[in-house]
Amino acid sequence: MKIATYNVNGIKARLPRLLEWLEETKPDVACLQELKSSDETFPEADIRAAGYGAIWHGQKGFNGVAILARGDDPIERLRGLPDDPDDTHSRYLEAEVDGVVIASIYLPNGNPQPGPKFDYKLKWFDRLMDRAALLLEEEKPTVLAGDYNVVPTDDDIWSPRGLQGDALVQPESRAAFRRFSAQGWTDALNARHPNEKLWTFWDYQMNAWPRDAGFRIDHLMLSAEAADRLGDAGVDRDYRGREKASDHAPTWITLRP
Repeated sequence: MKIATYNVNGIKARLPRLLEWLEETKPDVACLQELKSSDETFPEADIRAAGYGAIWHGQKGFNGVAILARGDDPIERLRGLPDDPDDTHSRYLEAEVDGVVIASIYLPNGNPQPGPKFDYKLKWFDRLMDRAALLLEEEKPTVLAGDYNVVPTDDDIWSPRGLQGDALVQPESRAAFRRFSAQGWTDALNARHPNEKLWTFWDYQMNAWPRDAGFRIDHLMLSAEAADRLGDAGVDRDYRGREKASDHAPTWITLRP
């Protein structure tokens, strides 16, 4: 079973690239983030024509997450994180596909920091950890996939100094990611490539892609039951270099039966 996460940075603007990637790599499940599309304008017909069922949690112009399943419809379990009724951002969607629990996650960016956006990022992460703890109690193979907007360590970025003031690398952000991992979640890409520098994001500015000045913020976190089935993991980095591409590259894992 191949499960991927892909921040598309606007599903309508990147639809040709998304459909191209689905056709060429054929993931069984694709978790999408940053749709920037309302529920009503999500391109369901195009996705279904490509052979995928879908559920989505949209928001006009901002955020938005979706889960696609090849030849099937994901069974929705949860839309949005609980415990904050005033949170109107579309950032979390949870489903089940072929016995695997899968969530598509778009964690807040948090910039500028310090400030209310950074505070919101950390509080949202706390709410994610509350949900993640409940998922672990189910003892099912579970994959929490998405754009976490956290660079876990200095080894996950081309130049730590170049991003030192960014919310993605602040001690509080990294500490939250460590606490989350310590619950019992395996960072799949790091588990399969512990000594490699693999980026998943390259900014549109400062010639970042040609210089390979990227960093890793897209993660697939696995419960013990999923980690026991982990086959391979990787980044489809070539898709970042295509015309009118997202600034993220698809990141994926395979799970053995």
